Amino acid sequence: MFEKRCANYKLTIMQSGKINVNTENIFPIIKKFLYSDHEIFLRELVSNATDASQKLKTLASVGEMKGELGELRIDIKLDKENETITVSDRGIGMTAEEVEKYINQIAFSGAEEFVEKYKDSKDASAIIGHFGLGFYSSFMVAREVEILTRSFKAENADGAVRWKCDGSPEFTLTPDSREDRGTDIILHIADDSEEFLEEARIKTLLKKYCSFLPVPVFFGEEQINQTEPAWTRKPAELTDEDYQKFYKELYPFSEDPLFHIHLNVDYPFNLTGILYFPKLKKNFEVQKNKIQLYSNQVFVTDSVEGIVPDFLTLLHGVLDSPDIPLNVSRSYLQSDSNVKKISSHITKKVADKLEELFKNNREDFEKKWDDIRVFIQYGMLSDEKFSERAMKFNLFRNTEGKYFTKEEYAEHIKTAQTDKDENLIWLYCTNTDEQHSFISAAKERGYDILVLDNVLDAHFINMLESKLEKTRFVRVDSDTVDKLIAREEDQPSKLSEEEQNKLKPIVEKYIPDSRFSVRLESLSETDAPVLITRPEFMRRMKDMSMVNGGNDFMSSMPETLNLVVNTNHPLAGKVLGTDDEKVQEELINQATDLALLSQNLLKGEALTRFVKRSYELMK
Repeated sequence: MFEKRCANYKLTIMQSGKINVNTENIFPIIKKFLYSDHEIFLRELVSNATDASQKLKTLASVGEMKGELGELRIDIKLDKENETITVSDRGIGMTAEEVEKYINQIAFSGAEEFVEKYKDSKDASAIIGHFGLGFYSSFMVAREVEILTRSFKAENADGAVRWKCDGSPEFTLTPDSREDRGTDIILHIADDSEEFLEEARIKTLLKKYCSFLPVPVFFGEEQINQTEPAWTRKPAELTDEDYQKFYKELYPFSEDPLFHIHLNVDYPFNLTGILYFPKLKKNFEVQKNKIQLYSNQVFVTDSVEGIVPDFLTLLHGVLDSPDIPLNVSRSYLQSDSNVKKISSHITKKVADKLEELFKNNREDFEKKWDDIRVFIQYGMLSDEKFSERAMKFNLFRNTEGKYFTKEEYAEHIKTAQTDKDENLIWLYCTNTDEQHSFISAAKERGYDILVLDNVLDAHFINMLESKLEKTRFVRVDSDTVDKLIAREEDQPSKLSEEEQNKLKPIVEKYIPDSRFSVRLESLSETDAPVLITRPEFMRRMKDMSMVNGGNDFMSSMPETLNLVVNTNHPLAGKVLGTDDEKVQEELINQATDLALLSQNLLKGEALTRFVKRSYELMK
């Protein structure tokens, strides 16, 4: 048994032993738990090699290492013929005693704790590093693992040792003739993991996990990584071209970003990174999984939902913090106190940057507004603290292309668009082409109309109505213009009450469509004879339902439309002035179809009938 514990002994004969764990066959259990993430073995080994190299550099800087530091690099070698992968470094290495302590005792005790705690859990698949088991991820892909190592403290040829284990608690430890300091980890790849003997597979993993490690990483003759990526440098050292270049390295085929935020925090936690604002489409074509999370330049994940606020996942870029555990599950990260602090800080920095851009160059901010509006609205809907800050720089654009803050727009419309109950009415459209006739009618009466044309706007205006006192948002086609801002009584109708009571059933007789609710209103003679309006509440609820996936009760409800008959238009008198039912039907149908056509609601067979009827009327 491996019983010697004195600090100054050296290994002169082969030692063998059994690791003191209660679980007889621990590796198959670990492999079972971690199989879905088995590719992380390479990240773990290269990360360990990086740590060993960095520690040696630190010791050299304080004079605790004798001799030349030389070139510090990590080499990954693939030997397909012998079915091995070797990860080599020239770091601090280990003595025989350190191998026994760090490999046989600490890591295996972590393994036992892991198995006891998580053997019946479904959430065990990414806990390995939390228990000090990074090295043992090797056994997910290897049938046997060797460690060939020599400590930087070794002063003679007897200092090197070779550790070997086949995945059972049995191991051997023998002297070795290695002359250079450092460590080789040699994996004898298992039959079920032969995919890792392919050069392309290993290169892909190295690019994924090791592209920005601080120690040069070589695969064959090619250096895989940048050792000083942009986010590790000071902002004063970088130009706009540097930031753009780094963005293209991260996302080679993406459009240029709008702007960036460079994060550099050392208290009360450590955080560096660069976040980029991409151009977001107004129809919310969200590309998440674009923020890459690192721990000391080691890639952790690009699935950051729950780790950063949801709206921030619309951004691109890199976050790096040694305070983020490298090898734990996302559910663990979500509950980690440091992660929560980091998340809150990032939100604040993003708000700071946006407010700074707005204050320093409003003209440029307005030019970018349509590309960042979805992001800001999403943030305001999902994060209360961000919403409070964003109220200062959230903008509204009207149909004239002018931009306003909340306060500016309220001042702009208060004279013309305050109703009799002192409510401020914010008129808006969602499609300037489809709602053009309503927009024109509103403008003729001196009203101003906002353009709210993205998928989040229904939710957004609901939120604003709840926060702004005596404020209502009304879509410009939700009612007739005279009803939108009801400050006065309706103008008198040319039809008597008796005539109106006679007209309504005639219209309903020839408009059997269940979508329509027929209403009579005394509008201007110059207004259309028939208008189609959409009730604000029902339409807005349906819009909100569609954002949420469209699978609830509201989404299945048929569209409700108001068919408004203008009792002051000459057509109303013509319908009442004839007893010829065919003439009545033609007049009502023609006026209704024109209203539907103006709303892009006339299609198929109904459109064909309208065209034929129009030709007949022309005759």
